[in-house]
Amino acid sequence: MQQHTDLQLDQLARRRARAKLGFFFHAGVYVAVNFGLIALSLYHGRAWAIFPLLGWGIGLFFHGLSVWVFAPGNDLMESMVQRERARLSARTKGEPW
Repeated sequence: MQQHTDLQLDQLARRRARAKLGFFFHAGVYVAVNFGLIALSLYHGRAWAIFPLLGWGIGLFFHGLSVWVFAPGNDLMESMVQRERARLSARTKGEPW
């Protein structure tokens, strides 16, 4: 793993904190809006609210993956980058692709 300076660590920490806050805000809006849609759907006696719930839920799921799993500085992401670097440096002939 590479060593970071204090400035780089601070920038990475701020970037990840902003990403997490953005995810929490997104999840809060998702819950509030979908609660209203479910109430409206039940009031009219039809179960149409499941469609925006699922569609938006898929987007929220991928947003969560980008924040919690594939975030810059994450151990999983760093190990994948290291593997790719090793694989690319092993190919010394021609183009890396």
